[in-house]
Amino acid sequence: MQKNLAPTKGNLMMAKNTLRLSKQGYEMLDKKRNILIREMMMLIEEAKEVEAKIEKTFAAAYKALEAANVIMGVSDVQGLAHSAVIEDSIKIDLRSVMGVEIPVVKADTPEKRPVYGFCGTSSALDEASVKFNEVKVMTVRLTEIENAVYRLAMNIKKTQKRANALENITIPLYETLAKDIQNALEEKEREEHTRLKIIKRTKEKQEQ
Repeated sequence: MQKNLAPTKGNLMMAKNTLRLSKQGYEMLDKKRNILIREMMMLIEEAKEVEAKIEKTFAAAYKALEAANVIMGVSDVQGLAHSAVIEDSIKIDLRSVMGVEIPVVKADTPEKRPVYGFCGTSSALDEASVKFNEVKVMTVRLTEIENAVYRLAMNIKKTQKRANALENITIPLYETLAKDIQNALEEKEREEHTRLKIIKRTKEKQEQ
């Protein structure tokens, strides 16, 4: 990009077009930035709620597990723990927010029915199993949210940088460039008008 262009109508048109496109680009980036910030703030609020639920559910799960250990014995509870099903239902998809790819993490909702038999177990163990499964589901959601917030934050930073470059560098530069070319063309036009007047007067004197 040349800061000093020849003062021609073609360069003036180019400067004005670039200025117009730069302003449109800034408006689009500003809109994108605001949408991404709003999306990120909503996710942050949801993350706080999910974290609070996880903490509360974890506390209830461990309390139920402690009760099961007392009622059944630690060794029996540990033995039944081996019957837990390995989680392999998690799937990751993507959604787009203003061009930013956000992961969508999905997992099958675990059955509330315990995977172990009822013989020799207790309701405390059942409750612990249910609560830990709830924590698993919420942890998947929290992971999704935190990843989305990170990606949004990084894209907001990039968008902000590009918007600042347009607002503070490109737009002022082309505003000045268009103004300077316009002034130079007007000055040239005045000089040409003055020159033509002088030629006309000289010609009139010669004809007299």
